[in-house]
Amino acid sequence: MYKICFLIPYYNHPKKIKELASVLKKYDIFTVLVDDGSTKEAKEALKNLDIKIITHKTNQGKGAAVKTGMKYALQNGFTHVFQIDADMQHDLSVVPAMLEMSKNNERALICGYGKYDKSAPKSRLYGRKITDFWVYINTFGGKLKDAMTGIRIYPLNTDIIDKTLSNAMEFDIEILMNYYKSNIEILWIEVGVVYGSISHFRAFKDNILISKMQARAFFSLPFFIYKRLKYGK
Repeated sequence: MYKICFLIPYYNHPKKIKELASVLKKYDIFTVLVDDGSTKEAKEALKNLDIKIITHKTNQGKGAAVKTGMKYALQNGFTHVFQIDADMQHDLSVVPAMLEMSKNNERALICGYGKYDKSAPKSRLYGRKITDFWVYINTFGGKLKDAMTGIRIYPLNTDIIDKTLSNAMEFDIEILMNYYKSNIEILWIEVGVVYGSISHFRAFKDNILISKMQARAFFSLPFFIYKRLKYGK
């Protein structure tokens, strides 16, 4: 039976979280927030939100926070999680359409893909293009529109979660590729993206982690291609 919850990975976004919680409350859907070792000030902003809060004692990374939330959802009978990043860069008017897509396509992964305005830094846009190129290579031609999108509805799959090794910003990319390689249908919907809020993307460290993850995927590619050509999956 279809059962969905919102999942918010949270790390030091005190100015946005109350607004986000307020927007999501009107959907009458259970909300899980995973606080990934935020500062005392950022934790104060979580008081009186009337949502489920899970706390990491130390900062483990966005991917670790999402995986914690996914595992909680599985343990509590949810079939899907609707991941929404706490920075509110995405136009949340797309939420009803994504929920409808998920209900009508329960086995599919629903992903927003970015429609960027003039606030988007050129360096970030070029970085995304490079990432999408390597995702295309490492999925043997998979047409994945936005590998780093932070607004998605996942049909929960324990095997895919467990084999996704990434724990930081590269998590979004790796788990998307893993769903694709597991023959899960991926449906896309355009979503507006506005930059200007706090970003915890670490240009050097996170790009190194993304490169290492893509290298792992590249060296496992022959096995994936063999399976795809021989078995069609």
